[in-house]
Amino acid sequence: MVASGLTRVQAGDRVKRSPALPSSLFATPWRLLSFVSFFAAWWLAANPWAPLASARVLPSPAAVAKAFWVHAYENMRSLDWSFSLLGLKVDLEFEVPVLVHAVFITLGRVGISFVIAMLLGTVFGILMGRWQKADRAFDGWLMMGLNIPALIVGMLSFVWFGLNDMALIIAVVINKVPTVAVTVREGARAVERDLMQVARAFRLSWRKTLFKVYLPQLFPFIMAAARSGLALIWKIILVYELLGRSSGVGYQLQTYFSLFDIKSVLAYAFAFMAVVILIEMVLVRRLERRLTRWRL
Repeated sequence: MVASGLTRVQAGDRVKRSPALPSSLFATPWRLLSFVSFFAAWWLAANPWAPLASARVLPSPAAVAKAFWVHAYENMRSLDWSFSLLGLKVDLEFEVPVLVHAVFITLGRVGISFVIAMLLGTVFGILMGRWQKADRAFDGWLMMGLNIPALIVGMLSFVWFGLNDMALIIAVVINKVPTVAVTVREGARAVERDLMQVARAFRLSWRKTLFKVYLPQLFPFIMAAARSGLALIWKIILVYELLGRSSGVGYQLQTYFSLFDIKSVLAYAFAFMAVVILIEMVLVRRLERRLTRWRL
């Protein structure tokens, strides 16, 4: 009894001392200082006496901010939306900023590709980590998927399925599923078999065993795959948009790169990076804390 009481006290101390993930972008002074240092170094490098001072090479933060304002608030794009309501055809025409439209188009592709890749990768990872026969059967496919260049997959997908969103999503999923499966497979191999035996001894249903015993042990690995996947997928999608689509952030980057408009290139790049970082901070980190709080 005494030993168990000490164990609970020590566990409580560990909970109090365990560091929490920062919930905001500027949660700590060191993080804020790093951002300030980055923009200060950028401003110094863009000064007239700096070797990269040409606006074609490295525009100043103020010039990029001005370009962002132009694309986010002044450059507008007309959109038409038609639908039927109670037998009446309704045609709506409205204008949205070009940058906002491009960001939402790319985010939609990122979200669909991310969900499909995570689901398929998690299923394959659990199968390969749980059963050796499945691991041996799909290990070769996994190694091939990890090593085939993403550019080749994108080219083949556009050739086979056409220059459309379906081809883009298929290419992204093919590139991302192997990395998710590798991470989840290691988590499936690390599952405590003693806990599974306890669940069987208490005759828990398969549903309770899955959601109360098995999956909670996989959540840290699934979240690690999700965080790395979010960072990887949006980069791949930008390349594919540049390669074979006529909309999205990647298409806009290709357009302004061909015009040597570096200010606009950086404005679109920073805008989309800010959106992805916000999603990671607001959604992914909170979900990670909620799913892994049982470990504290």
